[in-house]
Amino acid sequence: MTLLDEVAGRLRAAGCVFAEDEARLLLDDSRDLAHLEAMVGSRVGGLPLEQVLGWAEFCGLRVVVEPGVFVPRRRTGHLVDRAVAGLGPGAVVVDLCCGSGAVGAAVAHRVPGVEVHAADVDPAAVRCARRNLPPGRVHGGDLYAALPARLRGRVDLLVVNAPYVPTDEIAHMPPEARDHENRVALDGGADGLDVQRRVVAGAGEWLAPGGRLLIETGAHQAAATAAAFRAAGLDAVVTGDEELAATVVGGTWPGAARG
Repeated sequence: MTLLDEVAGRLRAAGCVFAEDEARLLLDDSRDLAHLEAMVGSRVGGLPLEQVLGWAEFCGLRVVVEPGVFVPRRRTGHLVDRAVAGLGPGAVVVDLCCGSGAVGAAVAHRVPGVEVHAADVDPAAVRCARRNLPPGRVHGGDLYAALPARLRGRVDLLVVNAPYVPTDEIAHMPPEARDHENRVALDGGADGLDVQRRVVAGAGEWLAPGGRLLIETGAHQAAATAAAFRAAGLDAVVTGDEELAATVVGGTWPGAARG
């Protein structure tokens, strides 16, 4: 039996669906046998693979992921695709509720020359995001209170993956998320939309004329998210990607775009 087979067998016995793929990643990232054993033990114990490795693959990038920080999901690639459409150098982008900063990092990679800022209320997420983005542009605080005042009315793109899991559904999430990601990154309140509503309500103060707001949401929540957009004076367009099981609501702030 090879070392790969042995590791994969242990992972499979622990319930890892993609045991062989995970085993290869752990072997590739291990410094020596002792380090490999520690990583396998952590994974068998339920720690998310990305937190064991210290990174996640997202939109073609390796994004640093620290313990407790929300692991970027593959479905959020649809949010990035929507974000970069029509975006050009010099645009001011804010990744709000940024977690690891994965969305902002992916946007900056896809559109060189944009000015990306990111913010999160969780200090652990802020520390992590500062490893994936220019540290001086990652801000800690509650939503817009974290942002520098100079960005008010200048943001061309506000891209948001706010927590949208209803409180009562968190107990039914996979243990990798439920037990190892900070609750503030998951809990969206009774219907999952508490944080989204606050984001939408305050967006007009920060968006430039013609600026866009994009929010990832659940397919069953999209109508309510879109209604919040319209109530705040934005139009609302719902898009989805069936392969990624992703849904995004986007809207534009009234007025002529900058430049």
